[in-house]
Amino acid sequence: MNRDQALDILGEYVKGDMLMKHLLAVEAAMKAYALKYGEDEQTWGISGLLHDFDWEVCPTPEDHPAYGANILRERGCPEAIVRAVLSHGDHTGMERETLMEKTLYAVDELSGFIRAVTLVRPGRSLDDLQPRSVKKKMKDKAFARNINRDDIVQGAQSLGIDLDQHIAFVIEALKPVATELGLQP
Repeated sequence: MNRDQALDILGEYVKGDMLMKHLLAVEAAMKAYALKYGEDEQTWGISGLLHDFDWEVCPTPEDHPAYGANILRERGCPEAIVRAVLSHGDHTGMERETLMEKTLYAVDELSGFIRAVTLVRPGRSLDDLQPRSVKKKMKDKAFARNINRDDIVQGAQSLGIDLDQHIAFVIEALKPVATELGLQP
């Protein structure tokens, strides 16, 4: 599966701007980590791009992402990507085994949280965003309350990376797509 095919799936199932921006952010973080780890950027990017594509059409939150995984299999999506999609949340019970699966879990909530933090900053820019600012906002449970802070912390741990380094890495990964994410370049 290539990016154009993945974008076709998104065009069919994703209608909301917020979800699309989240998928693009996770794609960027996944591609950056793929490059860091010497892995296939396209495969990793597509797993990030598709991981939540079924969110708006899924019958119930409990069915996500299994509902979407079935669609991906029907479309001939590689099983490595389907497994990453299925394992990106804890509620599926699927253990994360590969580095790609662990990385998708690690960047999913964090990408969204970084975007949320940036949107409330005066310049709406990633340029001067520091890990300490992100961590400070993580303590405010009312801020972006739907984002699971434990997943952010556990994601960094699953990769064996210091949380500050992980946050800094994802901030840098999002900079090239800042405009697409509704942020200032």
